[in-house]
Amino acid sequence: MSNETDRLLQVMARLRDPQTGCPWDIEQNFATIAPYTIEEAYEVADAIEQSDMAALKEELGDLLLQVAYHARMAEEEHAFDFEDVARTIADKMIRRHPHVFGEETVADAAAQTANWEAQKAAERAAKAQNDGQETGVLDGVPRALPALMRAEKLSRRAARVGFDWPNSAQIFDKIEEELGEIREVIAEGGEHGRMEDEIGDLLFCAANLARHFKVDPETALRTANAKFERRFRAMEAGFRERGRDFAGATLEEKESAWQDVKADED
Repeated sequence: MSNETDRLLQVMARLRDPQTGCPWDIEQNFATIAPYTIEEAYEVADAIEQSDMAALKEELGDLLLQVAYHARMAEEEHAFDFEDVARTIADKMIRRHPHVFGEETVADAAAQTANWEAQKAAERAAKAQNDGQETGVLDGVPRALPALMRAEKLSRRAARVGFDWPNSAQIFDKIEEELGEIREVIAEGGEHGRMEDEIGDLLFCAANLARHFKVDPETALRTANAKFERRFRAMEAGFRERGRDFAGATLEEKESAWQDVKADED
């Protein structure tokens, strides 16, 4: 390990020392730290979206701290340590890239992606066999993923074994069907459980539509969120510049301002 990696692990060990460590750090466990791990991953993604290299360096450090944290807690339980984590991922990368570290060849990135997925499937099957379990197509899709991302991954797995719409036109038909079912629930009183179910079906179809056009739905929605936020803030700023209270404006005034902001962006 490098000097700085070793220093990080020493810092983490000091923080977790039962006698002289930080009281907050000492009382944490895998479950309490997991939300911070997820949050730090999103902050890395945000720094990348902002093209902020200084922030990216800092956020990657925060994410690396999470790895060190989990590894330290595992070491305390005599399960594994940071070196085991690094060794495992290095071994996995070598195993999954035989065209780089072995004698195989691949034609292009698409072929490599197919090989990668086949290797992952073989590893899942081998693990299931070792554990005495049956293997399934949807095994290994993490439940903790953001729902939209998980919807895309689940449908992509199903598509690999032929359970998919043959073309995107049929997805549009399905989306229209789901919209009709939502309208039907509304007409019948809008019972919350049924609305949640039908809107979920609509969102799942939208994730499938994105997959058919090779669009990552999570990225698409993040982009849409950023666009909405940018335009909304521009509207607010416009009203402030005119000495107007945005909240007190009529819906027609707000819609007009929204269209002006869109036109300025175009």
